[in-house]
Amino acid sequence: MKMLKMHKLTVAVIFLHVLILSTASAQYLLVPMEQTQTNHLKAYGLTYWALEVPREYQCYWWLNYRGGAFVVPDSPDVRTRAASMGVSYEQMSVAEYRTIKETIIATSNMDEILLEKAPKIAVYAPPEDTIYRDPWDDAVKIALDYAEIPYDQIWDKEVQRGALHTENYDWLHLHHEDFTGQHGKFHASFSHQFWYQQRTALFEKAAKEAGFKRVPRHKGQTALDIADYVAKGGFVFAMCSAPETLDIALATQGGLLDIVDPVLDETPMSPAYEEKLNFERTFAFKDFILYPNPNRYEFSDVDNPDPDRSPQSGVEDFQLFEFSAKHDPIPTMLTQNHVSEVRGFLGQTTSFNLDRLHPSVTILGKIEGTNYAKYLHGTVGKGTFTFLGGHDPEDYRHLVGEGKMPTNLDLHKHSPGYRLILNNILFPAARKKPQKT
Repeated sequence: MKMLKMHKLTVAVIFLHVLILSTASAQYLLVPMEQTQTNHLKAYGLTYWALEVPREYQCYWWLNYRGGAFVVPDSPDVRTRAASMGVSYEQMSVAEYRTIKETIIATSNMDEILLEKAPKIAVYAPPEDTIYRDPWDDAVKIALDYAEIPYDQIWDKEVQRGALHTENYDWLHLHHEDFTGQHGKFHASFSHQFWYQQRTALFEKAAKEAGFKRVPRHKGQTALDIADYVAKGGFVFAMCSAPETLDIALATQGGLLDIVDPVLDETPMSPAYEEKLNFERTFAFKDFILYPNPNRYEFSDVDNPDPDRSPQSGVEDFQLFEFSAKHDPIPTMLTQNHVSEVRGFLGQTTSFNLDRLHPSVTILGKIEGTNYAKYLHGTVGKGTFTFLGGHDPEDYRHLVGEGKMPTNLDLHKHSPGYRLILNNILFPAARKKPQKT
């Protein structure tokens, strides 16, 4: 009997020792997102991968802590994945995790956000099985591909048949789009080039197949469907010309109000169209003045009309606003970065006129000393939109058809501008705050 008791005591001591060692060993991996990170962009992909089925690991986003660090489980597969992606991490015990978390909870400007699932992502772009290809790159597709984050590519046909709802997409990306149906305002410069003629023919064919007589009505209907998707809880991220033209299309009731010059669609413009624009339907912009002249490259006075074209001047550089993570968690997530100032970059819509913003819009980034914002966020119904001006964060002046290779993010793995895009990709994963432990 005495030996049996001693045996049980020995087992208990060994079990307690193992438990202590287990607790003291690393249980979490901290993925820092300040200057020490070896690959900022792929760190988002690592976190997304950890959230995906079949893993569905519980991950955290530590807002305003070490550049917006991620916390992922310490498991062999996560370590292997991080090594293959070149993402640096630090081992963290349960005790260390709790100590840092207590600091975060006690600091008003920080917070811990639970990331619950990998968002299902759709990118709006013409199908790549056609003979036509856009003569420009899509910054978000470049970011997603580099971070190894999966997405579906959809276009007008899928949007108008309700795929955003039936396929349960959490997030939709729009880039260099023209929802006004003016063929990108490229008529003056490129109407005699083959790619423009191909593009026009593709859009006219798609409109006809969908039952529309005019491209502006076809694209306008897509804009209305996107607005419906957001109002019902979807997330939209748009950059370059998409934010401006989406709102113009919504103000024209999906193209029912004709604001397109007859040179482009062979139909007369609506009389006194300026007085009939409905700004109550738009996401971000109001009271804008349209430029229907087909020979003018701009769509409206939403855009910065004449920015300095020299990247050395710094006049397009913009400051990210700092938000309180506990009081403004969404703007805080969207502005996580390892720098506070981001180098500017041009686009068809480069930045947004502050005089044309709805009062409810939150400014996330602004060009200091000017009347222009670069980065915006707002709510529509149950969903949200985020708008970023410019075309490619690492290609200051992206010219149409310049023929060079797409941006190589291996050369820009710490890009602050591309981080803003990827903040938006993980944002839908953050559904609710975790319970305090």
